[in-house]
Amino acid sequence: MMHVGQLSVTVELVERLIQEQYPDWSGLAVRPVASNGTVNALFRIGDELVARFPIMPGDPATVRAELEDEADAARRLRRISPYPTPEPIAIGAPGLDYPQAWSVYSWIDGTIAHDADVAGSTALAEDLARFVLALRAEPTEGRVFTGSWRGGVLTSQDEWVPDCLERSRGMIDVDGLARLWADLRTTPRTEPDTWTHRDLMPCNLLVADGRLAGVIDVGTFTVSDPAMDLQPAWNLFDPTAREVFRIAVGSDDAEWRRGMGWALAQAVGCLWYYVETNPVMSRTAHHTLTELLKVA
Repeated sequence: MMHVGQLSVTVELVERLIQEQYPDWSGLAVRPVASNGTVNALFRIGDELVARFPIMPGDPATVRAELEDEADAARRLRRISPYPTPEPIAIGAPGLDYPQAWSVYSWIDGTIAHDADVAGSTALAEDLARFVLALRAEPTEGRVFTGSWRGGVLTSQDEWVPDCLERSRGMIDVDGLARLWADLRTTPRTEPDTWTHRDLMPCNLLVADGRLAGVIDVGTFTVSDPAMDLQPAWNLFDPTAREVFRIAVGSDDAEWRRGMGWALAQAVGCLWYYVETNPVMSRTAHHTLTELLKVA
């Protein structure tokens, strides 16, 4: 259990909901998916579908609206991505033992980057840069970032980052990270918002034969600071692949430093919060922060 109040989702519950709501799928095997994700429980339905169950309780109408927004975002991303991304198939209704909506997407084959030896893959770095640039090239039609999460200006994280650093004492060089944050937080920005995935963690990148095979967990796709999608430079790539990625994306010094700031702001929250409940996520955060300290 990663969160207080987290909902429990079992194979039996999923099978019952499918039988009640999507009987055409009732003959398909339901299997849990081992995942390092933090907001959904995942279950394969046959070979081509995956059900996603939000594990944090919420107002049913609000959760339904959020899933509909995610589906709309997923459809837009599929139109512009040069690599496979999940296709929304259905939104399920609450059931007797599950109090809110859930969603079904197409399954994409591949090995998550966290489990593949791709840190030094310059080919993957070029592939990921192609994905990022394709998103940036899509017209925003005047949209701007309006959320309260990461994606606007770095100074929006001025309360979050110091609090997380204090909670991380004894786990990493928090004083060094505090100095780095103080240096990064006011990095200037002149670029407008662009379309961004906003959560390019290794567990959301699928690879095959060292190349990008797909990008998943697309619920955070929206317009924001383009530097948001530079995170793999530090959470995945080694110095050589990192430089290939930067050159291919075309980041100037200011954008690159903002990318460092956004990577820091995300990782510092995952480091302490998931240290016991999601060790892979915490270790990824530790790696990210360590790489940032090296290049600071």
